Amino acid sequence: MEGKCIILCAPSGAGKTSITKFLLQQNLDLEFSISVCNREPRRGEVNGVDYHFISTEGFKNRIKNEEFVEWEEVYKDNYYGTLATEINRIWNSGKNVIFDVDVKGGLSLTKYFGEKALAIFIQPPSIEALEERLRARGTEDEEKIQKRLAKAEEELESSKWFDQIIVNDNLETAQKEVLTLVTSFLK
Repeated sequence: MEGKCIILCAPSGAGKTSITKFLLQQNLDLEFSISVCNREPRRGEVNGVDYHFISTEGFKNRIKNEEFVEWEEVYKDNYYGTLATEINRIWNSGKNVIFDVDVKGGLSLTKYFGEKALAIFIQPPSIEALEERLRARGTEDEEKIQKRLAKAEEELESSKWFDQIIVNDNLETAQKEVLTLVTSFLK
């Protein structure tokens, strides 16, 4: 049984995780695709809920065994990916998959799933607003914030490759706009 996919992408700090969590509460038969990564969990993250945290060696073995639908080295020695078994588990339960991924991952998933996917780019109102949000999180040092901002500039250039772009100037408004798009796509 194959379902559909909702792919939410954005630069780090643009609000994709908040919008994903909102959609999961909306009775749309969506289930979150838990990505695999080799980094350490951030404060409050739970293994098997937010990510499947594995070793670098374990990640590389899964690449070699072609277990990923998509994977990438997001930052040097920082790997993220989507396991085929995760997608099949969700579809076999009769649900549709929702992804909360970075832009490169989103573009790979869009290409892989084709017509079965709706790819939505969540855009921050500005780079300045994005920087404020990243600083407000309090989870990264200055070097990481600067890396994320530099990457965000590149990612914003890719927004044109997505099915829809939603500017997250106001979270509640962005959530409603995304909900309308997703509801329509799933029908």
